Amino acid sequence: MSWHPQYRSSKFRHVYGKAASKDKCYDSVPITCNVHDNHFCTVNPIFIAVVTECTGGGAFLVIPINQTGKLDPHYPKVCGHKGTVLDIKWNPFNDFVIASCSEDATVKIWDIPNQVLKKNITTPRKELLGHVRRVGLIEWHPTADNILFSAGYDYKIMIWNLDVKDAVLSNPVKILDAHKDVILSMSFNTDGSLIATACRDRKIRVIDPRAGTVLQEGNYKTHKANKVSFLGNVEKLFSTGTSSWNHRQIALWDQNDLSVPLLEEDLDGSSGLFPIYDSDTHMLYLVGKGDGNIRYYEISPEKPYLSCLMEYHSQLPQKGIGMMPKRGLDVAACEIFRFYKLIPSKNLIQPISMIVPRRSELFQEDIYPLTAAAQPALTAQEWLNGINKGPLLVSLRPGSEAVTPLPQFLEPEPLKEITDLSQEQARGSSVSLEDNQTTIEMESDRTEPQVEEKLPRNELMCLSNDFDMAECSSPRTKNELLQMYYRQQEEIRRLCELLKQKDVQIKQLKLQLRNFCMNTDDY
Repeated sequence: MSWHPQYRSSKFRHVYGKAASKDKCYDSVPITCNVHDNHFCTVNPIFIAVVTECTGGGAFLVIPINQTGKLDPHYPKVCGHKGTVLDIKWNPFNDFVIASCSEDATVKIWDIPNQVLKKNITTPRKELLGHVRRVGLIEWHPTADNILFSAGYDYKIMIWNLDVKDAVLSNPVKILDAHKDVILSMSFNTDGSLIATACRDRKIRVIDPRAGTVLQEGNYKTHKANKVSFLGNVEKLFSTGTSSWNHRQIALWDQNDLSVPLLEEDLDGSSGLFPIYDSDTHMLYLVGKGDGNIRYYEISPEKPYLSCLMEYHSQLPQKGIGMMPKRGLDVAACEIFRFYKLIPSKNLIQPISMIVPRRSELFQEDIYPLTAAAQPALTAQEWLNGINKGPLLVSLRPGSEAVTPLPQFLEPEPLKEITDLSQEQARGSSVSLEDNQTTIEMESDRTEPQVEEKLPRNELMCLSNDFDMAECSSPRTKNELLQMYYRQQEEIRRLCELLKQKDVQIKQLKLQLRNFCMNTDDY
């Protein structure tokens, strides 16, 4: 009889949550008291925006991310809505553009200046007029530039193309009217070709947004879904909701068959959960609404699908939550995720960092794979014409944050000539996620001996700091032996780091080549 361990091995087994100290929090922030089930907060590496209380309409605050501490009670607001603001989202490809929706049935697009606000912003860049009832949800397309989705209490999802020059838009490019009740949640798959929704009629739907057709529809009698999320490229959906006994419940679904969930589990009797999936680490976070806890799991494509890792506990309940994009994390501290917790009872926004405990101060490549860059893979018109592409990727290694544009060749170049450019290419070259995932996995299997064979023999013998093993005489004393040993250890570490850097460059050049070939095929 074989024995199986209770937990499977994982490099994220010991991830822990670390709350920021009081001086690193945002204090005296008048957080909204609205009971709408939403995050009420959105974050990028430059700003944090939070819905606030306002008389005579709706408003939200935009605070520089480094401006922690006590907030001035007269701090300027973004206050152009006539009704309460229900949702806000930063443009993923422009850190100075934010969208908001409101009970006044409008969606507004705002330009935020690259400086501290000195007066209220009341005039939006664009105003979207299409819904006849209040708008509760907005989502930017994950790969196409200037495509925005809005969902209202008129049971419709509207798709807007913001590339047009008009300041007031009243005609969306597409209207999805497949729902019979209020839409509670929206989520895109990796390339934005599908959208999943949770509706008050208890149904989960997978929709092709450009065709407007419902591809899958599920209604399981023991699970009433409130939130739904695509789980990256594993072709699974995850939903949170309530059971027949009104307990908080989670469910995992096959996106191609929503008749019966693959997994269903009751948690407790609290109010709600926000599911947040990190496709880079395959970790799923469940943020409690009305309590202060954050559960986190690891997702696998095979059974048992969901592996519990740990739970962050806090006595301060959160009303909403914001998430920092990966490009804003502190990789030196091995931070793999960061939440911004809204605590209305204390008028406080508290950052919570999820950290992998590591002793090394070097860049941890195994926990920081290539991640989504701040550049669109498609224009709005390309996506509307039916083209699908995964997000462009960038390395989080320090010094390679910027995405380097692809080389523009008049005709396809031989592989040898492209390889010779490795010294000139930045390590942050952008690539397509779904087109190149297989290539990344194949290249990651490279072994160190293969890399060493490409080095000249004289370079293999030479070491840094004027240390040459071929010319060194044998040590005669214990101190000389120790000195040589330490120098060799240091050289081994240096060479290992060099091999890693070369391996990353080779991966990125091959991925860049494939991305270039895909672009030439499109034309």
